[in-house]
Amino acid sequence: MHAAVLTAFDTPPVYREHPEPVATGDDEMVVEVLAAGLHHLTRARATGAHYSGTGTFPLVPGADGVVRDPAGRLRYAALDDTGLGTFAERTVIDVRRSVLLPEGVDPVRIAAAMNPAMSSWVALRRRITFTPGQRVLVIGATGNAGRMAVQVAKLFGAAHVIAAGRDAERLAALPALGADETCTLDR
Repeated sequence: MHAAVLTAFDTPPVYREHPEPVATGDDEMVVEVLAAGLHHLTRARATGAHYSGTGTFPLVPGADGVVRDPAGRLRYAALDDTGLGTFAERTVIDVRRSVLLPEGVDPVRIAAAMNPAMSSWVALRRRITFTPGQRVLVIGATGNAGRMAVQVAKLFGAAHVIAAGRDAERLAALPALGADETCTLDR
């Protein structure tokens, strides 16, 4: 099997042969990786900057992705702290940390969008007591996570979403995604 492999935090990954993954727990399975997200969490773990990094080498980066399970079904899977991430042909997932995806979805789009979408989901579902009808201010709404946060807030029932950011051109596109109001964060 091939994977992107890190041998130290200060060197780039190398695409090379890597041992086949093996499922060891009852809730684990070996899956084929179709698409993996490259986002802040992935980079921070790969450089040792994130608290959840293992610091053990060799390390295959990748915190999440879209995979095909042994039954041929597509899943979005988030990996625990592991040395065998999703930047490989195959990896091991914990089925409890995955969700089945509908047929016909684009694995690349799902892999790219899930981490930014989950950050706003966690903020609105786990960090505060959010109830439909509330007002939401999204600071940094012009970035990927911010754009997703505008949409997630609306889907959760926000009465009024204010999108704030520095890029006027990207701000102008946010009403189409659900922003009721935009404001520029001028320097």
